[in-house]
Amino acid sequence: MKHLLNTLYITSQGSYLSKQGNTILVKIEDEVRFRIPIHNLQGIVCFGRVMCSPYLMELCGERNIPISFLSENGKFYARLQGPVSGNVLLRREQYRRADDAVSSGEIAKSIVAIKILNSRNVLLRALRDHKGVVSQGEIEEVVKHMAELVKRLQNEIDIDVIRGIEGDAARSYFSVFNSLITSQKDDFTFYERSRRPPLDRVNSLLSFLYTLLAHDVASALEEVGLDPAVGFLHRDRPGRRGLALDLMEEFRSFIADRLTLSLINRKQVKGRGLKKLETGAFLMDDDTRKKVLVAYQEKKQEQIQHPFIGEKVSLGLLPHIQASLLARHLRGDLDGYPPFRWK
Repeated sequence: MKHLLNTLYITSQGSYLSKQGNTILVKIEDEVRFRIPIHNLQGIVCFGRVMCSPYLMELCGERNIPISFLSENGKFYARLQGPVSGNVLLRREQYRRADDAVSSGEIAKSIVAIKILNSRNVLLRALRDHKGVVSQGEIEEVVKHMAELVKRLQNEIDIDVIRGIEGDAARSYFSVFNSLITSQKDDFTFYERSRRPPLDRVNSLLSFLYTLLAHDVASALEEVGLDPAVGFLHRDRPGRRGLALDLMEEFRSFIADRLTLSLINRKQVKGRGLKKLETGAFLMDDDTRKKVLVAYQEKKQEQIQHPFIGEKVSLGLLPHIQASLLARHLRGDLDGYPPFRWK
Protein backbone atom coordinates (compact mmCIF):
# COMPACT_ATOMS: atom_id res chain seq x y z
CA MET A 1 0.00 0.00 0.00
CA LYS A 2 1.19 3.54 -0.75
CA HIS A 3 -0.13 7.01 0.08
CA LEU A 4 0.63 9.43 -2.76
CA LEU A 5 -0.82 12.78 -3.80
CA ASN A 6 -3.69 12.38 -1.29
CA THR A 7 -4.59 9.03 -2.86
CA LEU A 8 -4.34 5.70 -1.05
CA TYR A 9 -3.21 2.84 -3.33
CA ILE A 10 -3.97 -0.66 -2.00
CA THR A 11 -1.90 -3.30 -3.80
CA SER A 12 -1.58 -5.99 -1.09
CA GLN A 13 -3.82 -8.91 -2.02
CA GLY A 14 -6.38 -9.94 0.59
CA SER A 15 -6.57 -6.46 2.13
CA TYR A 16 -9.76 -5.41 3.91
CA LEU A 17 -10.58 -1.73 4.33
CA SER A 18 -12.87 -0.59 7.13
CA LYS A 19 -13.56 2.54 9.14
CA GLN A 20 -12.97 3.36 12.77
CA GLY A 21 -14.55 6.72 13.47
CA ASN A 22 -13.02 9.00 10.83
CA THR A 23 -10.00 6.75 10.30
CA ILE A 24 -9.50 4.19 7.56
CA LEU A 25 -8.00 0.88 8.65
CA VAL A 26 -6.26 -1.51 6.26
CA LYS A 27 -6.22 -5.08 7.53
CA ILE A 28 -4.56 -8.21 6.18
CA GLU A 29 -5.56 -11.46 7.89
CA ASP A 30 -7.25 -9.47 10.69
CA GLU A 31 -4.06 -7.56 11.45
CA VAL A 32 -4.09 -3.77 11.08
CA ARG A 33 -1.23 -2.89 8.71
CA PHE A 34 -2.03 0.75 8.02
CA ARG A 35 -4.32 3.53 9.21
CA ILE A 36 -4.96 7.04 7.93
CA PRO A 37 -7.45 9.81 8.81
CA ILE A 38 -10.03 10.13 6.05
CA HIS A 39 -9.63 13.92 5.87
CA ASN A 40 -6.12 13.34 4.43
CA LEU A 41 -7.51 11.56 1.35
CA GLN A 42 -9.00 12.51 -2.00
CA GLY A 43 -9.28 8.99 -3.37
CA ILE A 44 -8.71 5.26 -2.80
CA VAL A 45 -7.52 2.85 -5.51
CA CYS A 46 -7.83 -0.92 -4.94
CA PHE A 47 -5.82 -3.37 -7.05
CA GLY A 48 -6.98 -7.01 -7.21
CA ARG A 49 -8.47 -8.86 -4.24
CA VAL A 50 -9.27 -5.92 -1.99
CA MET A 51 -12.53 -5.58 -0.05
CA CYS A 52 -14.19 -2.57 1.56
CA SER A 53 -16.75 -2.53 4.35
CA PRO A 54 -20.20 -1.03 3.60
CA TYR A 55 -19.64 1.49 6.39
CA LEU A 56 -16.42 2.71 4.79
CA MET A 57 -18.13 3.02 1.41
CA GLU A 58 -20.91 5.03 3.05
CA LEU A 59 -18.38 7.36 4.69
CA CYS A 60 -16.43 7.81 1.44
CA GLY A 61 -19.66 8.55 -0.41
CA GLU A 62 -20.58 11.23 2.11
CA ARG A 63 -17.11 12.81 1.86
CA ASN A 64 -17.01 12.50 -1.94
CA ILE A 65 -13.91 10.32 -1.81
CA PRO A 66 -14.06 7.97 -4.80
CA ILE A 67 -13.04 4.30 -4.47
CA SER A 68 -11.75 2.72 -7.68
CA PHE A 69 -11.45 -1.01 -8.27
CA LEU A 70 -8.88 -2.34 -10.73
CA SER A 71 -7.52 -5.79 -11.52
CA GLU A 72 -4.18 -6.75 -10.01
CA ASN A 73 -2.62 -5.90 -13.38
CA GLY A 74 -4.30 -2.49 -13.54
CA LYS A 75 -7.41 -3.03 -15.68
CA PHE A 76 -10.19 -0.66 -14.65
CA TYR A 77 -13.35 -2.35 -13.33
CA ALA A 78 -15.51 0.16 -11.49
CA ARG A 79 -15.56 3.40 -9.54
CA LEU A 80 -17.68 4.13 -6.48
CA GLN A 81 -18.42 7.80 -5.89
CA GLY A 82 -20.89 9.95 -4.01
CA PRO A 83 -23.48 12.29 -5.57
CA VAL A 84 -21.24 15.35 -6.05
CA SER A 85 -20.49 15.70 -9.77
CA GLY A 86 -16.82 16.61 -9.58
CA ASN A 87 -15.96 14.24 -12.41
CA VAL A 88 -18.49 15.94 -14.68
CA LEU A 89 -16.85 19.31 -14.05
CA LEU A 90 -13.39 17.87 -14.62
CA ARG A 91 -14.40 16.22 -17.88
CA ARG A 92 -16.15 19.37 -19.11
CA GLU A 93 -12.90 21.25 -18.54
CA GLN A 94 -11.01 18.47 -20.33
CA TYR A 95 -13.34 18.79 -23.33
CA ARG A 96 -12.99 22.57 -23.35
CA ARG A 97 -9.20 22.35 -23.33
CA ALA A 98 -9.23 19.67 -26.05
CA ASP A 99 -11.32 21.98 -28.28
CA ASP A 100 -8.98 24.93 -27.68
CA ALA A 101 -6.01 24.95 -30.05
CA VAL A 102 -3.70 26.86 -27.69
CA SER A 103 -4.46 24.73 -24.61
CA SER A 104 -4.13 21.51 -26.61
CA GLY A 105 -0.87 22.69 -28.12
CA GLU A 106 0.66 23.55 -24.75
CA ILE A 107 -0.14 20.14 -23.24
CA ALA A 108 0.81 18.23 -26.41
CA LYS A 109 4.11 20.13 -26.66
CA SER A 110 5.13 19.24 -23.11
CA ILE A 111 4.27 15.56 -23.62
CA VAL A 112 6.13 15.29 -26.94
CA ALA A 113 9.20 17.08 -25.57
CA ILE A 114 9.44 14.62 -22.68
CA LYS A 115 8.84 11.66 -24.99
CA ILE A 116 11.79 12.77 -27.11
CA LEU A 117 14.02 13.35 -24.08
CA ASN A 118 13.13 9.95 -22.58
CA SER A 119 13.82 8.22 -25.91
CA ARG A 120 17.09 10.12 -26.17
CA ASN A 121 18.07 8.89 -22.71
CA VAL A 122 17.49 5.28 -23.83
CA LEU A 123 20.05 5.86 -26.59
CA LEU A 124 22.48 7.61 -24.25
CA ARG A 125 22.19 4.74 -21.77
CA ALA A 126 22.97 2.27 -24.59
CA LEU A 127 26.07 4.26 -25.55
CA ARG A 128 27.25 4.12 -21.96
CA ASP A 129 26.42 0.49 -21.21
CA HIS A 130 27.36 -1.07 -24.57
CA LYS A 131 30.32 1.00 -25.69
CA GLY A 132 32.04 -0.67 -28.65
CA VAL A 133 29.04 -2.91 -29.33
CA VAL A 134 26.40 -0.46 -30.59
CA SER A 135 26.84 1.81 -33.64
CA GLN A 136 28.23 4.74 -31.70
CA GLY A 137 28.53 7.25 -34.53
CA GLU A 138 24.99 6.71 -35.85
CA ILE A 139 23.46 6.86 -32.38
CA GLU A 140 25.35 10.03 -31.49
CA GLU A 141 23.98 11.70 -34.64
CA VAL A 142 20.42 10.73 -33.69
CA VAL A 143 20.96 11.93 -30.11
CA LYS A 144 22.11 15.31 -31.45
CA HIS A 145 19.16 15.55 -33.84
CA MET A 146 16.65 14.73 -31.08
CA ALA A 147 18.09 17.50 -28.90
CA GLU A 148 17.56 19.94 -31.78
CA LEU A 149 13.94 18.79 -32.15
CA VAL A 150 13.28 19.49 -28.47
CA LYS A 151 14.59 23.04 -28.96
CA ARG A 152 12.23 23.49 -31.92
CA LEU A 153 9.31 22.59 -29.68
CA GLN A 154 9.98 25.33 -27.12
CA ASN A 155 8.03 28.08 -28.89
CA GLU A 156 5.64 25.89 -30.86
CA ILE A 157 1.93 25.41 -30.13
CA ASP A 158 0.58 24.44 -33.57
CA ILE A 159 -0.63 20.88 -33.08
CA ASP A 160 0.19 19.77 -36.65
CA VAL A 161 3.76 21.04 -36.35
CA ILE A 162 4.10 19.31 -32.98
CA ARG A 163 2.91 16.03 -34.52
CA GLY A 164 5.41 16.49 -37.34
CA ILE A 165 8.28 16.96 -34.88
CA GLU A 166 7.12 13.92 -32.90
CA GLY A 167 7.06 11.82 -36.08
CA ASP A 168 10.55 13.02 -37.07
CA ALA A 169 11.89 12.10 -33.63
CA ALA A 170 10.27 8.65 -33.72
CA ARG A 171 11.72 7.87 -37.17
CA SER A 172 15.18 8.95 -36.03
CA TYR A 173 14.95 6.95 -32.82
CA PHE A 174 13.81 3.75 -34.50
CA SER A 175 16.39 4.13 -37.28
CA VAL A 176 19.06 3.04 -34.75
CA PHE A 177 16.90 0.78 -32.59
CA ASN A 178 18.32 -2.37 -34.19
CA SER A 179 21.78 -1.38 -32.97
CA LEU A 180 20.51 -1.62 -29.38
CA ILE A 181 19.87 -5.35 -29.85
CA THR A 182 23.13 -6.96 -28.82
CA SER A 183 22.24 -10.69 -28.83
CA GLN A 184 20.10 -13.14 -30.83
CA LYS A 185 20.54 -10.90 -33.88
CA ASP A 186 19.56 -13.66 -36.32
CA ASP A 187 16.10 -14.04 -34.77
CA PHE A 188 15.54 -10.47 -33.57
CA THR A 189 16.34 -8.00 -36.33
CA PHE A 190 14.51 -4.69 -36.39
CA TYR A 191 14.06 -2.89 -39.72
CA GLU A 192 11.40 -0.29 -39.04
CA ARG A 193 8.37 0.25 -36.84
CA SER A 194 5.39 -1.79 -38.10
CA ARG A 195 2.13 -1.98 -36.18
CA ARG A 196 -0.83 -3.65 -37.87
CA PRO A 197 0.47 -6.24 -38.26
CA PRO A 198 3.90 -6.35 -36.57
CA LEU A 199 6.19 -7.68 -39.31
CA ASP A 200 9.08 -8.93 -37.18
CA ARG A 201 9.62 -10.36 -33.71
CA VAL A 202 10.84 -7.09 -32.21
CA ASN A 203 7.75 -5.23 -33.40
CA SER A 204 5.57 -8.01 -32.02
CA LEU A 205 7.08 -7.52 -28.55
CA LEU A 206 6.86 -3.73 -28.77
CA SER A 207 3.21 -3.78 -29.85
CA PHE A 208 2.21 -6.20 -27.10
CA LEU A 209 3.91 -4.13 -24.39
CA TYR A 210 2.45 -0.90 -25.78
CA THR A 211 -1.00 -2.49 -25.51
CA LEU A 212 -0.42 -3.42 -21.87
CA LEU A 213 0.85 0.07 -21.14
CA ALA A 214 -2.13 1.69 -22.88
CA HIS A 215 -4.52 -0.35 -20.72
CA ASP A 216 -2.71 0.74 -17.56
CA VAL A 217 -2.78 4.40 -18.57
CA ALA A 218 -6.47 4.26 -19.54
CA SER A 219 -7.29 2.71 -16.16
CA ALA A 220 -5.36 5.45 -14.38
CA LEU A 221 -7.28 8.13 -16.29
CA GLU A 222 -10.59 6.49 -15.42
CA GLU A 223 -9.52 6.34 -11.79
CA VAL A 224 -9.04 10.12 -11.54
CA GLY A 225 -12.21 10.87 -13.51
CA LEU A 226 -10.76 11.86 -16.90
CA ASP A 227 -12.09 10.60 -20.24
CA PRO A 228 -9.43 8.35 -21.85
CA ALA A 229 -10.94 8.93 -25.31
CA VAL A 230 -10.45 12.70 -25.54
CA GLY A 231 -6.83 13.65 -26.04
CA PHE A 232 -4.77 16.70 -26.88
CA LEU A 233 -2.06 15.26 -29.14
CA HIS A 234 -4.12 12.31 -30.44
CA ARG A 235 -7.40 13.74 -31.68
CA ASP A 236 -10.84 12.13 -31.49
CA ARG A 237 -11.35 8.96 -33.48
CA PRO A 238 -14.03 6.30 -32.87
CA GLY A 239 -12.63 3.45 -30.78
CA ARG A 240 -9.34 5.24 -30.02
CA ARG A 241 -8.40 6.26 -26.49
CA GLY A 242 -6.70 9.51 -27.41
CA LEU A 243 -5.80 10.75 -23.95
CA ALA A 244 -4.47 7.33 -22.96
CA LEU A 245 -2.21 7.41 -26.03
CA ASP A 246 -1.15 10.95 -25.11
CA LEU A 247 -0.12 10.05 -21.59
CA MET A 248 1.60 6.78 -22.49
CA GLU A 249 4.01 8.66 -24.78
CA GLU A 250 5.94 9.59 -21.65
CA PHE A 251 6.46 5.90 -20.79
CA ARG A 252 6.91 4.13 -24.15
CA SER A 253 10.70 4.21 -24.36
CA PHE A 254 11.38 4.22 -20.63
CA ILE A 255 9.22 1.17 -19.84
CA ALA A 256 8.17 -0.75 -22.98
CA ASP A 257 11.21 -0.23 -25.23
CA ARG A 258 13.75 -0.90 -22.50
CA LEU A 259 11.88 -4.02 -21.40
CA THR A 260 11.77 -5.29 -24.99
CA LEU A 261 15.53 -4.85 -25.32
CA SER A 262 16.12 -6.51 -21.95
CA LEU A 263 13.99 -9.53 -22.84
CA ILE A 264 15.93 -10.04 -26.07
CA ASN A 265 19.45 -9.18 -24.92
CA ARG A 266 19.17 -11.29 -21.76
CA LYS A 267 17.65 -14.15 -23.79
CA GLN A 268 14.52 -14.26 -21.65
CA VAL A 269 12.54 -14.77 -24.85
CA LYS A 270 13.66 -16.85 -27.83
CA GLY A 271 12.98 -16.52 -31.52
CA ARG A 272 11.10 -19.82 -31.67
CA GLY A 273 8.51 -18.35 -29.31
CA LEU A 274 7.30 -15.87 -31.94
CA LYS A 275 5.94 -17.51 -35.10
CA LYS A 276 5.34 -15.93 -38.50
CA LEU A 277 1.80 -16.29 -39.79
CA GLU A 278 0.64 -16.46 -43.42
CA THR A 279 -0.32 -12.78 -43.18
CA GLY A 280 3.30 -11.91 -42.44
CA ALA A 281 2.55 -10.99 -38.85
CA PHE A 282 4.50 -12.44 -35.92
CA LEU A 283 2.55 -13.90 -33.02
CA MET A 284 3.78 -14.97 -29.58
CA ASP A 285 3.07 -18.48 -28.34
CA ASP A 286 1.45 -18.96 -24.94
CA ASP A 287 4.71 -19.61 -23.11
CA THR A 288 6.39 -16.49 -24.50
CA ARG A 289 3.32 -14.37 -23.78
CA LYS A 290 3.39 -15.57 -20.18
CA LYS A 291 7.08 -14.71 -19.85
CA VAL A 292 6.49 -11.21 -21.19
CA LEU A 293 3.53 -10.65 -18.87
CA VAL A 294 5.54 -11.78 -15.84
CA ALA A 295 8.46 -9.56 -16.86
CA TYR A 296 6.12 -6.60 -17.31
CA GLN A 297 4.60 -7.04 -13.87
CA GLU A 298 8.06 -7.39 -12.32
CA LYS A 299 9.13 -4.23 -14.14
CA LYS A 300 6.21 -2.36 -12.59
CA GLN A 301 7.50 -3.25 -9.13
CA GLU A 302 10.81 -1.43 -9.66
CA GLN A 303 11.26 1.73 -7.61
CA ILE A 304 12.17 5.16 -8.92
CA GLN A 305 12.38 8.66 -7.49
CA HIS A 306 9.60 10.71 -9.04
CA PRO A 307 11.13 14.00 -10.25
CA PHE A 308 8.08 16.17 -9.52
CA ILE A 309 6.55 14.87 -6.28
CA GLY A 310 9.97 13.94 -4.87
CA GLU A 311 8.90 10.53 -3.55
CA LYS A 312 10.09 7.01 -4.28
CA VAL A 313 7.39 5.10 -6.16
CA SER A 314 7.01 1.91 -8.17
CA LEU A 315 6.88 2.17 -11.96
CA GLY A 316 3.38 0.68 -11.89
CA LEU A 317 2.07 3.77 -10.10
CA LEU A 318 3.54 6.27 -12.58
CA PRO A 319 0.43 6.36 -14.84
CA HIS A 320 -1.75 7.03 -11.78
CA ILE A 321 0.51 9.82 -10.56
CA GLN A 322 0.67 11.46 -13.98
CA ALA A 323 -3.09 11.15 -14.46
CA SER A 324 -3.59 12.84 -11.08
CA LEU A 325 -1.18 15.64 -12.00
CA LEU A 326 -2.98 16.18 -15.30
CA ALA A 327 -6.33 16.35 -13.48
CA ARG A 328 -4.85 18.90 -11.06
CA HIS A 329 -3.64 21.01 -13.97
CA LEU A 330 -7.06 20.93 -15.66
CA ARG A 331 -8.72 21.95 -12.38
CA GLY A 332 -6.34 24.91 -12.10
CA ASP A 333 -4.32 23.63 -9.15
CA LEU A 334 -1.12 23.50 -11.26
CA ASP A 335 -0.07 26.17 -13.75
CA GLY A 336 1.16 23.54 -16.21
CA TYR A 337 1.14 19.79 -16.64
CA PRO A 338 4.50 18.26 -15.58
CA PRO A 339 5.15 15.13 -17.72
CA PHE A 340 7.34 12.36 -16.34
CA ARG A 341 10.99 12.72 -17.30
CA TRP A 342 13.38 9.82 -16.82
CA LYS A 343 16.89 10.84 -15.84
